[in-house]
Amino acid sequence: MEPRFNLFDSPTAAKVAKRFFNTSLPLEQSTLPKRLRELVELRVGQINGCGFCVDIHTKEAAAAGETALRLHLVAAWRHSTVFTDAERAALALAEEGTRLGEHGVSDETWAEVRRHYDDDQVGALVCLVALINAATRMNVIVRNPGGSYEPGMFAGLAS
Repeated sequence: MEPRFNLFDSPTAAKVAKRFFNTSLPLEQSTLPKRLRELVELRVGQINGCGFCVDIHTKEAAAAGETALRLHLVAAWRHSTVFTDAERAALALAEEGTRLGEHGVSDETWAEVRRHYDDDQVGALVCLVALINAATRMNVIVRNPGGSYEPGMFAGLAS
């Protein structure tokens, strides 16, 4: 699969991409653990078929200490024993928040998220799911392929 377009070749898209990256920086400062953020982003990337996002978040999760076993089981998290109840709640929110057209976020999932996370973490999770969905859509539209990402590669976008 050949990429269709490099967003950084467009001055406008490059500015948006930089601002988009900087919009996500407060999530790094939240109390939501990095490994959990990466698992949520990985799951959204999987659902949306974004090879670039799967590449990024698999490698970033591994760099943050996530195990290969858990990374391999993210796609089948409902049928595995390696995730905590809190992680399961976050992954359910990621799935339902990604597939909004099917039924939205269920009251059961919302109650589980509220049971495991404080207000700031809930806000961070909602923003994380929304932002990674936007990122996956941009990358899928332009066919940005996975395979070449190196952890920390986008640090230069921070302003």
